[in-house]
Amino acid sequence: MEVPRDHFHVGEAPLDLEPLIAAVSGPGHGAVAVFLGVVRAEGDVVALDYEAYPAMATRQMAALADALRAAHGPLAVACAHRVGRLDVGVVSLALAVGAPHRREAFAAAADFVDRLKRSVPIWKRDLTLDERSET
Repeated sequence: MEVPRDHFHVGEAPLDLEPLIAAVSGPGHGAVAVFLGVVRAEGDVVALDYEAYPAMATRQMAALADALRAAHGPLAVACAHRVGRLDVGVVSLALAVGAPHRREAFAAAADFVDRLKRSVPIWKRDLTLDERSET
């Protein structure tokens, strides 16, 4: 029996949800919650520029997953975050959480995203049309 495992990645490549779902799926997980964070048009923002410290970011993501297990029970977490310049409509964050039941999967997914935004060393800068045309 394959046991689901955590998986974390920060990089420039486009995100693929399937490996994340596969990482958290297993016979004991009756629910897999998926979340995609997408760059949205807000005001005059036409893109976001993400920077990160990947080694530290993935370590902190793993620590978040451990904290989520303490709060929400047995689960597996897989998350990938893009860095670089991302236009409106591009997926910047992909998350999958596998858990025995949907309530725990949904709650853990929401909790993970909230904590990630507060504590993981990934920074974003809004780019406006004027800034975008300068580069």
